[in-house]
Amino acid sequence: MTKRRCFYSFHYLPDSWRAAMVRNIGVIEGNQPASDNDWETVKRGGDAAIKKWIAGQMYGRSCTVVLVGNGTANRKWINHEIVESWNEGMGLVGIRIHGLKDSAGNIASIGGNPFDHLTFKSGKKLSEVVKCYSPAGATSQERYDWIKRNLSAAVEQAVAIRKAN
Repeated sequence: MTKRRCFYSFHYLPDSWRAAMVRNIGVIEGNQPASDNDWETVKRGGDAAIKKWIAGQMYGRSCTVVLVGNGTANRKWINHEIVESWNEGMGLVGIRIHGLKDSAGNIASIGGNPFDHLTFKSGKKLSEVVKCYSPAGATSQERYDWIKRNLSAAVEQAVAIRKAN
């Protein structure tokens, strides 16, 4: 089976290490992250440049994987990526990363569900449709292993959910 092409959405500064570790699992094909210098250049271009960069990163992807850290929910650009993903017909899924170690061995506390902050015109929360998983395990390695075993199926389910809604 071909790896599905996905866009990863995450809060860059605190979670880039954890996001890189998840991307490196390799069960799906993800977008390459911007380096610190590239991201600073994009940000200097203002909101229009950021939106254009995000659109380019999402192009050709079938699903967005939101890596949910303790500061991910209700961030301006995370919300933008979620809304654009949904509006473009992409699958959408959340994977909590609070139990994963960063480069210094720190484990962050759990954050809110980013899909709770977005609603359809009907008033229904996106979180009532889109799944947000908390990987099982008592250690960082056990949680990475859970992601490795389950990420591909979670993405396929997200794509199916989007097609049905």
